[in-house]
Amino acid sequence: MQIHAPELLRYSDEPGQLRSGGLGKNASLQLGFERRGDRTALIKLDRRAPLLVQQALYWDEKMPGLPCVSIISNAGGILQGDRYAIEIDLAEGAEAHITTQAATKIHEMDANFATQTQDITLAAGAYLEYLPLPVIPHKNCRFVSHTRIRIDPTATLLYSEILMPGRKHYADGELFAYDLLSVAVQAERFDGNALFAEKFVIEPRSADIRNIAVMAGFDVFANVLLLTPKNHADRLFEQIDPVFDPEQGRAAGVSRLPGDTGLIFKVLGMETQAVRAQVREFWSLVRRELKGVPIPEEFLWE
Repeated sequence: MQIHAPELLRYSDEPGQLRSGGLGKNASLQLGFERRGDRTALIKLDRRAPLLVQQALYWDEKMPGLPCVSIISNAGGILQGDRYAIEIDLAEGAEAHITTQAATKIHEMDANFATQTQDITLAAGAYLEYLPLPVIPHKNCRFVSHTRIRIDPTATLLYSEILMPGRKHYADGELFAYDLLSVAVQAERFDGNALFAEKFVIEPRSADIRNIAVMAGFDVFANVLLLTPKNHADRLFEQIDPVFDPEQGRAAGVSRLPGDTGLIFKVLGMETQAVRAQVREFWSLVRRELKGVPIPEEFLWE
């Protein structure tokens, strides 16, 4: 996938170490899922380090046929010049839960930038929960993420992004000390009919991140997309009340996506755990509505 990001033009210099996109800096991961009897199987696994997946596990007791996959990076984070590409494909009726083994750390940079592209395809009746752990942009980093979704009208995708302000509790704190964070998502049908597109570009040194229309007094942001048939979206929409509680450090609200394609749920908070708790509440509602079962308990180490 080609990324159109004019905001990167000022960061076209090459690193003094390995060239951008070169050996060891062009990671890729391809995952393909297919329904096999009463469970879904991970039938395609193509990986190029530092992106890795070992195997699908079936640890969700309420959905024993659901393959649970953790994306691993053996690089310790994303570095300048890195180019990551992830492809996820669910065949008709397939189900999957995908997360990351740890938070994604975008390390400090003095040249170039890092990118990640994601292509997600869901055929008829497919169901995917793609819930990565938070992204932590370090001081002076530049990171661009572009996600393209192709989805059948009968399929469901729950996708979340949780963005930290930086290493908040490192040394004296790195709140919004990164250079650039650009995140784009677009969705379409298989015939090419566009459903929606969203993009936000954050440059803390060029704009007031504490503006009331941006982050105000909050630090952590979650963006959760639910693409699902209208009947499910309608029932879920009625169950979610907006929250604005600065004293408790949280705010949240839900809106409809264009063309009755689903919902978008946004959360603001002061600390990661509170934001993740709100995302888990939304995930729980989705799982009960779509599958009639609860989500698993949170692991102790999370």
